[in-house]
Amino acid sequence: MARASRKPLLVYALPMGAAMLTVHAFLPPHPGAVAAATTIGADQGWVLLFGIPVTAVVIAIGYLLAKRMTRRTYAMTADVREQVFGDTADETTSVENPPSFGMILTLIVTPIALILLGTVATNTLAEGSTPRAVLTVLGALMVALLVAAALSAYFLGIRRGWSGARVSEVMGSALPGVAMVILVAGAGGVFGKVLVKTGIGDAVADVLDRTGLPLLALAFAMTALLRAVQGSTTVALVTTAGLINPLLLRTDLSPQQLALICLAMGAGGLALSHINDAGYWMFTKLVGLEVGDALRTWTVLTTAMGTIGFLLTGALWLVV
Repeated sequence: MARASRKPLLVYALPMGAAMLTVHAFLPPHPGAVAAATTIGADQGWVLLFGIPVTAVVIAIGYLLAKRMTRRTYAMTADVREQVFGDTADETTSVENPPSFGMILTLIVTPIALILLGTVATNTLAEGSTPRAVLTVLGALMVALLVAAALSAYFLGIRRGWSGARVSEVMGSALPGVAMVILVAGAGGVFGKVLVKTGIGDAVADVLDRTGLPLLALAFAMTALLRAVQGSTTVALVTTAGLINPLLLRTDLSPQQLALICLAMGAGGLALSHINDAGYWMFTKLVGLEVGDALRTWTVLTTAMGTIGFLLTGALWLVV
């Protein structure tokens, strides 16, 4: 798009990158959101029900902020400038029998829809009924993702003439990329259990309780602080969930309030992406920004969007 329009890459990359990070921080089935919800016992369906509209508003406001930021032209590194404004002659990519946009969108939405249906069934259908039992199973996170993976393998692979070996190879090639994420999420869950079982969590909860901060603000502030200190959104969410869980166990929060606690942590995990964040460097290098310019754009935008997400979550807290 940047090459076709002859506009700086930042014009497109800044809002798109921030939008993807927002979804990553707020919504299951992304690992940080899943781990946080699991640790504090929040229903992931409620997290999605509240999180999707909050995320949509945050992304829309983020787009407007990014549009204002990119009115100014920022210097690009020579290699990226060459890629964007260099020779554009006859660059084509041939894809045989490409899948339709509708199919891709359906496969992406399928696990989210199943999780939401599971939550709706649990809260509206009669206990012990067959439809409730079926939808509850299909709405379980791992089952929903497994269904989506199976449908993707069929519609994007087998139905388009791929052999079983090729489908298996493509699916297997995804494992190395997610291995570290799974390890971090699993280690974070273990860390949370250690805090609870050893009593360290109760001691930390006592200290946090004495701060006098509301639970929602505490969840946001702690996650943002950990995000700023160590860089990873997933690690910040997992660690904060483990630290505040003993404090949450002392309260009588509804499923809706627990979901909003998760979203507040997601807002903190979105904010303060800077030089110790791998995502910051990926964005900086791919867009061709200098470090200072990336701090003035990417860091400021993600922090603003995280703060807006927290304020929206706070507004929902007042009405649930």
